[in-house]
Amino acid sequence: MDSAATDEQPAHVKDLAAFLIRHHSDQLRAIALSRDPKLHYPLYVSFAELMDADPPLSHLVFSQPIEYLRFFDEAALWAHKVTLRDLDGFDKGIKKEFIHVRIDISGSPLECPETFPSIGRVRVKHRGILLTLKGTVIRSGAIKMYEGERKYMCQKCKHEFLVYPELESRNSIKLPSYCPSQRSKPCEGNKFTHLEGSITCHDYQEIKIQESTHVLGVGAIPRSIPVILKDDLVDIVKAGDGVIVTGILTAKWSPDLKDVRCDLDPILIANYIRRTNALKSEIDIPDDAIVKFKQFWSDFKDTPLKGRNAILRGICPQVFGLFTVKLAVALTLIGGVQHVDVSGTKVRGESHLLLVGDPGTGKSQFLKFAAKLSNRSVITTGLGSTSAGLTVTAVKDGGEWMLEAGALVLADGGLCCIDEFDSMREHDRATIHEAMEQQTISVAKAGLVTTLSTKTIVFGATNPKGQYDPDQSLSINTALSGPLLSRFDIVLVLLDTKNPEWDGVVSSHILSEGEPDKGNHEEDLANIWPFSMLRRYIHFVKGYFRPVLTKEAEMVISNYYQLQRRSATGNAARTTVRMLESLIRLAQAHARLMFRNEVTRLDAITAILCIESSMTTSAIVDSVGNALHSNFAENPDLEYAKQERLILEKLRSFDELPDTNSMQ
Repeated sequence: MDSAATDEQPAHVKDLAAFLIRHHSDQLRAIALSRDPKLHYPLYVSFAELMDADPPLSHLVFSQPIEYLRFFDEAALWAHKVTLRDLDGFDKGIKKEFIHVRIDISGSPLECPETFPSIGRVRVKHRGILLTLKGTVIRSGAIKMYEGERKYMCQKCKHEFLVYPELESRNSIKLPSYCPSQRSKPCEGNKFTHLEGSITCHDYQEIKIQESTHVLGVGAIPRSIPVILKDDLVDIVKAGDGVIVTGILTAKWSPDLKDVRCDLDPILIANYIRRTNALKSEIDIPDDAIVKFKQFWSDFKDTPLKGRNAILRGICPQVFGLFTVKLAVALTLIGGVQHVDVSGTKVRGESHLLLVGDPGTGKSQFLKFAAKLSNRSVITTGLGSTSAGLTVTAVKDGGEWMLEAGALVLADGGLCCIDEFDSMREHDRATIHEAMEQQTISVAKAGLVTTLSTKTIVFGATNPKGQYDPDQSLSINTALSGPLLSRFDIVLVLLDTKNPEWDGVVSSHILSEGEPDKGNHEEDLANIWPFSMLRRYIHFVKGYFRPVLTKEAEMVISNYYQLQRRSATGNAARTTVRMLESLIRLAQAHARLMFRNEVTRLDAITAILCIESSMTTSAIVDSVGNALHSNFAENPDLEYAKQERLILEKLRSFDELPDTNSMQ
């Protein structure tokens, strides 16, 4: 530390301590009353608040964080001692040795692009300032212990001072060339003695964060940067977590390799880290948007399905028709409610969707649009993914084995889109069974045994194996195993069959897209729900509503389940148990889509229609047909009434089933 900084230290420590006592007395009191004196305690400070209180001091913290964050820690200890003096009687506090000030830049000017760049735009100019980076944790190292600052004494003047290890030279200690005491007469001593027992040890962990693919352009490779966590910051994030890290950018020497030049690798020493998994700030939902949602459903109170279809038209509007697919995408993204029974067994609330279809039927378009709608998503292809890339892999870094998260772990809490599902090897497809049903991945690699969370929606797309044969099972047509197919709630088949009437309508729609004057009613309805509004709506209903089944809905689902059990044999009988769970999830998702907190008969029958559109079960509705040719009905409420009557008659045709007259 230079002499100028040392001259300023007492004044700044006093100013910073006064700020902490004035604005953070509650945190100081809580730290003082904590019982363990050897722990490292964080003290959270808002940078915006510091700017309001003392702008010059806040600028020094930003521009010279290496020195001034140390001053802040010293000020926190000084303020802690003042707080201890104020505590007496029953609330007498315990003196703490380690308090670290953590700077939160939320709501401050430091959120500008210059001090909050993407990881790929980090440059030398960012070195030495208070820098903030946002990314996803892709690697989490073991917690280690390292020797930090230690105290030395000048043999000439007996002055004691701290020396900090240099990260650039792999935490080696570099002694000053002369005594740093600031007396009126310089000491100029150059022989120092290490004081026994003065070494401070720290917990230490290295993680690696990678920038989100959402902020990258086409063809850009996502960049990553190692982050060092110390003391109270260790072990608070895991692989797959989204994080915002504030810290100091520095560098360290790369490991010695034979015939390889030794370079300085950039690394971020974290001061503050925040998980963004549970934050809803990524999708801002203002109050006026919620008022619009309520007003929308008030306008469509008498024709609710017409209102629902107006929302569905906003999903992938560049693809004409495909009502069944758009409904399935909406229900999959919204999902149902997770159920936990008394024994602690969890039944997932997330739904999975698989599109099977000929090339050119719009499967990849739906995948990409769904990824945009989700606040957290990962897109990959079966051809370019291995089981390690999808789940988790063990990598060796600096002689230590670490786990590196794959696509399903990175998409935890969001959506994982897998295109070209058929291109994956059978072994790779088998690895995602547990991730889809139990929503965990059990790892036992290189001596690392753990379980990672994969609470994600899987949206897959695949081509049929050769020419699709309607007489054969879906498993034979796709070369996907039955157990894997049973984990998808909806499997839709899109066949590019010859249909002159459909071809004429589609060609007219595509040709009229370039002519604004020929806008039709469907395009007008799509304008009601632009992308941003649709994204907010899905996010809002998913978090706000927790629908409960009504007696009518339970009866419809129960009767349909019994019907399927009667007609199913062998392995198919076991898959209908999963189908029952899928029905409940889809019915709850449809209730959310309809802006309701209860699952009605309408939601149950719509869920049955979605299951019937899937080719994994025997259809009781003969008019479903090819999902590719499913268009939006002009009068959906009237069309639903016909389908409801047909389904209820089919369910009532079995004498053994309970009487359903009460459902009318």
